[in-house]
Amino acid sequence: MALADYPPVPPLPFPPARTVTVPDRGEFFLRDSGGEDRPTVLLLHGWIASADLNWASPYQSLTDAGYRVLAIDHRGHGRGLRPLVPFRLADCAADAAAVLRTLELAPAICVGYSMGGTIAQLMARDHPDVVSGMIVSGTAQHWQDPELKRAFRALGLAGAALRISPRAFWSFGLKQVGLTTENPYLAWLRSELLRHNSDAITEAGRELSRFDSRPWLRPQPFPTATVLTTKDSVVPPRKQRELAEALGSPIFEAEIDHLEVPNAPERYDQALLAALSSVRATSAATR
Repeated sequence: MALADYPPVPPLPFPPARTVTVPDRGEFFLRDSGGEDRPTVLLLHGWIASADLNWASPYQSLTDAGYRVLAIDHRGHGRGLRPLVPFRLADCAADAAAVLRTLELAPAICVGYSMGGTIAQLMARDHPDVVSGMIVSGTAQHWQDPELKRAFRALGLAGAALRISPRAFWSFGLKQVGLTTENPYLAWLRSELLRHNSDAITEAGRELSRFDSRPWLRPQPFPTATVLTTKDSVVPPRKQRELAEALGSPIFEAEIDHLEVPNAPERYDQALLAALSSVRATSAATR
């Protein structure tokens, strides 16, 4: 079958979608599993992903475990906000905090993966009133290492290719990670990637290259945990351990590579659930 013959249907059922309007910020796309009496978990996705692309499997695992699951699309990603200003990680943190306040669901446990982990760190710094606990995963305090700086410098060329031909860019990228037309969900994956704003995606990469929380990140007044992706070829495990040490957080290991979160329930979801249990137990013990 040709790719066009496959409908862009997601691989799993997702929580209901809703639009949350924050008067002074805009309209935000949100997944919300619902449940008034459930503890709230806000999921923050990574760079070049969306809530659905990042959290396809954890959605159901966390909902089944009794959590109210919220997941936001960040600026320029997926169905996220399209403001007329450059992409800034601090603005993403402010967006997420504003949505929690608007829904009157603050404070919540915030879970950040990859770029979402930097956003979670900024929420802890700038908006601690909306955070009852924090879990970081597949992320770091900084990307200032020489080899990572060289990779980020190539963003100019990648950004140009993305603007000129987004369909060809994403098709090439999916092929590079081993996804071919035999995969029935390839059409959905590509359609989700095509929702991104090219300029915002490129600027988000530059923002990550500038991010460095080492001068200000400390153990937090609320419980934290780290879900460490032990086979990560994008964010080295040593950098994840450095972040866990800076936070003073326990580590829960998930034996996956960076892009495997959406389809590794036995390995990733179980580690995330253990981290959530740890955060909630620590919170209850300190009340």
